[in-house]
Amino acid sequence: MLKPPRDKARALRKDMSLPEMLIWGRLRVRQKGQSQFRRQHPLGIYVADFYCAKAKLVIEIDGMAHSLYGRARRDDIRDKWMAAQDLMIVRIAAGDVLNDPGEVADGIYRMATERLKSTQV
Repeated sequence: MLKPPRDKARALRKDMSLPEMLIWGRLRVRQKGQSQFRRQHPLGIYVADFYCAKAKLVIEIDGMAHSLYGRARRDDIRDKWMAAQDLMIVRIAAGDVLNDPGEVADGIYRMATERLKSTQV
């Protein structure tokens, strides 16, 4: 039986991958003026790794499992659903996070800022 998205999100918050923990450690201590992100946030039937509601920005950290058979198709369906909700989806390789989590987090904040600017026009 599938868990409702809220229950699944709670479980995922307790079992975050190392790359997710590294990014969350940086996103949760935002500086004044930076966008607020939520971790493992339910959106419809899905759970986003990180979500900025103001910017309508979804960040997905993709590990090795995302290259396994069938996963790319499921990710594509999920991404199309989110795009139909006017959400921007950005997929970041877990390896990139492990190499330089600070730079990845800075890039995420820059994307949120740019998205906010472009939606206010």
